[in-house]
Amino acid sequence: MVFSDFQLATPILKAVTLCGYTEPTPIQEQTIPPIMLGRDVMGLAQTGTGKTAAFVLPILNRLMQGSRGHVRALVIAPTRELAEQIHEAIGNLGRDSRIRSITVYGGVNANTQIAKLKQGAEIVVACPGRLLDHIGQGTVDLSRLEVLVLDEADQMFDMGFLPDIRRIMKHLPRQRQTLLFSATMPDEIRSLARSVLNDPVTVQVGKTAPAVTVSHALYPVDPHLKTALLLELLRRTDTESVLVFTRTKHRAKRLGEQLVKAGYRAASLQGNLSQSRRQAALDGFRDGTFQILVATDIAARGIDVTQISHVINYDIPNTTDAYIHRIGRTGRVARTGDAYTLVSGDDTDMVRGIERILGGPVDRRTVPDFDYNAPAPRKNNEFAREPRQHTQGRKTARPKHSAAQKNTPAQLSTGKPKTIWRSGDHQRGQRLRSGIRP
Repeated sequence: MVFSDFQLATPILKAVTLCGYTEPTPIQEQTIPPIMLGRDVMGLAQTGTGKTAAFVLPILNRLMQGSRGHVRALVIAPTRELAEQIHEAIGNLGRDSRIRSITVYGGVNANTQIAKLKQGAEIVVACPGRLLDHIGQGTVDLSRLEVLVLDEADQMFDMGFLPDIRRIMKHLPRQRQTLLFSATMPDEIRSLARSVLNDPVTVQVGKTAPAVTVSHALYPVDPHLKTALLLELLRRTDTESVLVFTRTKHRAKRLGEQLVKAGYRAASLQGNLSQSRRQAALDGFRDGTFQILVATDIAARGIDVTQISHVINYDIPNTTDAYIHRIGRTGRVARTGDAYTLVSGDDTDMVRGIERILGGPVDRRTVPDFDYNAPAPRKNNEFAREPRQHTQGRKTARPKHSAAQKNTPAQLSTGKPKTIWRSGDHQRGQRLRSGIRP
């Protein structure tokens, strides 16, 4: 099968060719026809299988016909990075369609988003929290929505967004086409699918398991030697680009700094960064400015870099699903890749779970001439938080507030509660309003 078999509009088909797409992937081949027929679809496929184009192409084709200047398609994604990736795909595949797409998420100026929404766009790609803020303020009109896409639904569940998704649904037309894509199908997502999809076509491409193009290895090591072993692995391994996973934002930041000190072109991607710095780190990893990117699980959602040669789990993930998502960043689109995991004594149960999903034992490796017996320092300051800076002189006393002042919501001149725009959509979907504690 080739893309011309889908009978896409000429501008869309031309863009497909310019993007270098030749043959549809299995998820595209099986989902595009029913989507173009207007059917609800539930697509189950692991990361890196071409899910984004599977829904972007038929949506663009549909929006080529009909009115312009108002929101006709809404794509909801769990992270800013994934929202930007989808927005970029829409721009590339719809370059000659004159269909406008905008992104809506926290961490950036809300007024800029409001201005773009007023100018009119046919597609909104949004994270749940900021979208709810716009709905609450009446700055987005979804009354004429035709297509809804829930992408990475399992990750939205993991991040606590399901209540937000259900609240958003109440503001959408009942007559619409709904598409749900997920790598895994926990019970909560199955329940959501039953409530939002109408007689859906279900497409499952492969089992929810790591890609067969990835080789796996475990590197047993004491926790205090992890960084030294990582540096030794990097020194001895022929790598193109490396994605390193840590469990916490603080550790991602500090490990990134240590890799830079060791002479590597490295950056970190974690939730405490501003959106501009997150985007700069991601863009630099894509274009080769950074050879190594250190990230947390949430921050790594939306990383779509086909040339990643190695994924290294500095910290083992908490679940087997998280392992699948992590190592799915390498071995994409029929390329081969390597997944290394540094493991310690406390990781035994998780190792067993990983070996179950892989169907057999994973190779244990050691690095020749590495000193595995080096003692732990008396005080390990490797990831200690930096001390807070204190101003000299006496502390300034905090102003006292009366109970009335303390409990009174901030008011606009109209007397309505003022919205505090979210700083980030990864805060478990909690909308923040003044006078209400998060």
